[in-house]
Amino acid sequence: MELQKIIIYTGLFLAIFGLGEVMYHKLKVKPEITRKFSHFSSGILALSFYIYLTEIASVGILCTSFLALLILSKKYGFLKSINNVDRVTFGSFLFPVSVFGCFVLAHYSSLQQHALFFYLPILTLAICDPLSALIGKKYPYGKYEVGINHKTFMGSGAFLISALLLGYIVSLLLNIDVSVLTIALSALLCTFIEGISRNGWDNLTIPTASAFSIWILTLF
Repeated sequence: MELQKIIIYTGLFLAIFGLGEVMYHKLKVKPEITRKFSHFSSGILALSFYIYLTEIASVGILCTSFLALLILSKKYGFLKSINNVDRVTFGSFLFPVSVFGCFVLAHYSSLQQHALFFYLPILTLAICDPLSALIGKKYPYGKYEVGINHKTFMGSGAFLISALLLGYIVSLLLNIDVSVLTIALSALLCTFIEGISRNGWDNLTIPTASAFSIWILTLF
């Protein structure tokens, strides 16, 4: 068991949550911003799992522990920097589920592109999703409704462009041979899924769509 690494990661994740709480309570930053900060920072930190953690059990312990913490924070009213938003969302609970699922998929994949199954879905979730929300709120043009939630074509456009760039950059950095068509179709599918998802379920559906599209398209 990679106990020392688990303890270090626990401290780092708690530091992210703690900084979010300081931003919310002391600096009076809006909860939508502090939530996006925690989302982005946790996603970037989680990327290093594939480098420093070799045991699935270690990732499972971390993800399960933080899922439990987030559930308790919602029930008992702490971590307001994440929970104090005026909408129903399960996104914070689904985030650690997605991280663990992508890690398991990449770990057991026999394909040459196995690392892509972890890095691209998590990066898409950590970068494209919050960027889409921020751009959509700042430039709310072309509104459309998904249930009771409002989305914008500006936000969806920001998601698509960032997902395209991200797919290209990640494939270059990992030195993985992936066609431009694969990157484009994956980005389009994730953009569509983000556009129709609601109540925070995109934290699960986006990485699922990303990993699934990569798997299907690399088979051909």
